[in-house]
Amino acid sequence: MTTGTVHLQRVLRATPERIYRAFLEPDAIAKWLPPYGFTCQVHHMDARVGGTYKMSFRNFGTGNSHSFGGEYVELVPFEKIRYSDRFNNPNLPGQMHATISLRQVSCGTELTIVQEGIPEVIPVEMCYLGWQESLFQLAKLVEPEIPD
Repeated sequence: MTTGTVHLQRVLRATPERIYRAFLEPDAIAKWLPPYGFTCQVHHMDARVGGTYKMSFRNFGTGNSHSFGGEYVELVPFEKIRYSDRFNNPNLPGQMHATISLRQVSCGTELTIVQEGIPEVIPVEMCYLGWQESLFQLAKLVEPEIPD
């Protein structure tokens, strides 16, 4: 059964374009999305409406991994990303949906994330914790202005 929903909001000192790219470029998402203690392998990413993606997170300490993937449902450049998400594990049933909204503000970009349909066996507070760690890493990727 899928019941959990998380809502997150952050303001990052980066442009909507840079944050949008960080969600859709395989090397970027592999760097910031896995929570602390995990690595990420992007198996494929076809970032277009109707395109799919698949990736795996590996627990660095134990070596155990879990894979997941889904489909891009809506892409509005620099404003919105909507995608489905499903674990490749029968113990984590159901399909999740995530909506990423970007809005330019005076000091950067307001980022809003809504993830719905989290499997019942995953505590929602663990999802919040994981997203908080990921978003901290996202900020470290997109906020620096480094000259060539």
